[in-house]
Amino acid sequence: MIDIKDVTKSFGNLKVLKGITLHIDKGEVVSIVGPSGAGKTTLLQIIGTLDKADSGEIRIDGKEISSMSKKRLSDFRNTHIGFVFQFHQLLPEFTALENIMIPAYIAGKSRSEAKKRAMELLQFMGLTDRASHKPNELSGGEKQRVAVARALINNPAVILADEPSGSLDSKNKAELHQLFFDLRDKFGQTFVIVTHDEELASITDRTIHLRDGVIIDPTE
Repeated sequence: MIDIKDVTKSFGNLKVLKGITLHIDKGEVVSIVGPSGAGKTTLLQIIGTLDKADSGEIRIDGKEISSMSKKRLSDFRNTHIGFVFQFHQLLPEFTALENIMIPAYIAGKSRSEAKKRAMELLQFMGLTDRASHKPNELSGGEKQRVAVARALINNPAVILADEPSGSLDSKNKAELHQLFFDLRDKFGQTFVIVTHDEELASITDRTIHLRDGVIIDPTE
């Protein structure tokens, strides 16, 4: 599903990623952990096509993305990759339903098709009765579930999450963590999650440890 080979990335004189090679299987839930400055978010952004590696190769769902044009990358990102951030990034002027539908509109889907899929996702999230509520009328856990539904609207092959439970209390954290596995089981997506949450990392299928821009053995 995701194949990364010898990926490097520098910002000025600072080498952030120093030759990352990694394979992630379809349907795998993988966590990436490590201290601040290890390169976790940079790696996630490169996998998500939000940033470009200086060198190396990246294949997602069989497609080599390193050499794609900006337009092709944008289209690929919208249809193949879903994003969940620490702070939900919902647009405050739109309802929960409308926020979820936005990526579908960008992908060229009709309003009726987008609304049908968005309502299906809200039902799966247990949020049907919150469809017409704006973000300031939702709890923290509800906002993050809406953000997850938005990430799923175009049936992407991969979900990338950057500290997704970092702003939630213990109860909502546990529910969100379980939701990732429920979604994997129902829809078959691959999840790559950057986290400092040891509890979340401990229940993922595999944990990748980054330190100083390289993957390390956690026993070292």
